Amino acid sequence: MQNIIYCCKIVDHSENPALFPELLYAGEWQFSSYEDRTEKTSYHTIYCQSSDEAEKLCRDFQDRISEFREMGLIITEVSTFELKREDWSEVWKKYFHVIEVSNRLVIKPSWREYRSTPGQVIVEIDPGMSFGTGQHATTSFCLKMIDKLADNGTQRFLDAGCGSGILSIAAWKLGYRPVDGFDIDPDATRVAAENIEFNHLPQDSITLHTADLDGFAALMDEPYDLVAANILCHVLIKNRETISSYVKPGGNLILAGILNEEFAALSEAFTAIGFQQVDSLQEKEWTSGLFHKVK
Repeated sequence: MQNIIYCCKIVDHSENPALFPELLYAGEWQFSSYEDRTEKTSYHTIYCQSSDEAEKLCRDFQDRISEFREMGLIITEVSTFELKREDWSEVWKKYFHVIEVSNRLVIKPSWREYRSTPGQVIVEIDPGMSFGTGQHATTSFCLKMIDKLADNGTQRFLDAGCGSGILSIAAWKLGYRPVDGFDIDPDATRVAAENIEFNHLPQDSITLHTADLDGFAALMDEPYDLVAANILCHVLIKNRETISSYVKPGGNLILAGILNEEFAALSEAFTAIGFQQVDSLQEKEWTSGLFHKVK
């Protein structure tokens, strides 16, 4: 039995992560899929018998990217790699790397080595096989804004849709107090709690809730100086009044997880209820923005 498995990797940002696996099942390929919920990204690995087969399969998928888009599939990367057979069960770890968000803030998956310099803030994340490590452009923008705004004195921070807890942990390590987070998915808050413990933060340093947007609004005692909402665009627009209630007058709101063609409508929706767009970043398929709540 050969010791090498030849693989074709597909990176998928589709809103419905179940679509591409259905196509792969129909093609009767042997594959595995891992959904990174925080980053709204799915990684599909198709296992082939030879390097020629893997390369041909990747070329075929690359040629069909436009066709996939018409089906609602947003494929941004197709590539080949080789894998030792004994490592196949941990193939997903190949997708996550150390991220130097700024000179000060570094995100490090738990299995990666990194030699820090004095003054750097290191956030270690172990996403298991379902949650984010900051690779996606939208999460990276959130981290950059949290870092940029961290020197404005003690600030209340809320992580709406906390996923792995990466934003909450970074905010706490950068000096935000208090730090709260919530997610509708109980698995997300469980993983976030594990990552908080893994980063050796004090007990009860970050308060987590399993709740939807309205449910958290009912729990909230006072609004926040900075809120990060890395949530799908239609959810943000539909719930904009609730999300606005999280933010203090004069506070800031980070909105991420928005496709480029959706961002103008999102910005208009929040501007109409008292926000000013003060920054934005477009990267690949995604645009994220920083909004200031007018007093």
